[in-house]
Amino acid sequence: MIDKIEIDKLTHKIIGCAMKVHNTLGNGFQEVIYQRALAIEMQKQGLSFVREMEMPIFYEGIDIGTRRVDFFVEDKVMLELKALEKLEAVHKAQAINYCEAYNIADGLLINFGGLSLEFNRVYNKKLVKRLNTITGFKDLKDIK
Repeated sequence: MIDKIEIDKLTHKIIGCAMKVHNTLGNGFQEVIYQRALAIEMQKQGLSFVREMEMPIFYEGIDIGTRRVDFFVEDKVMLELKALEKLEAVHKAQAINYCEAYNIADGLLINFGGLSLEFNRVYNKKLVKRLNTITGFKDLKDIK
């Protein structure tokens, strides 16, 4: 069962690390610079993660290729980074698609490119729907 409180604490910790990186570096760097700095900050905060983790993508059970997720944190949260002026709906859709393709319940989309740090929690709609059917919950906020 998903422990929503544990996931909330983890995502808040990741966002805190991202805020420290953004406050230190500001905006204007390439994504890879933020990725390296975030790896250092998450390591300092005691988070375990895999960076640039290659994960297979399946279509109807057939392996059709791979995609690298920027970070997979504590074996629970997929983290997709951007360094753009502004996030668009397509970026959020991309992060949701990654959660679904990797069969991961929770993810974060973080953008370092703006004047302020921008972040969105994303969910695997397929897992949320399945959990709602199993548990009777209507929303992730109901899962403890």
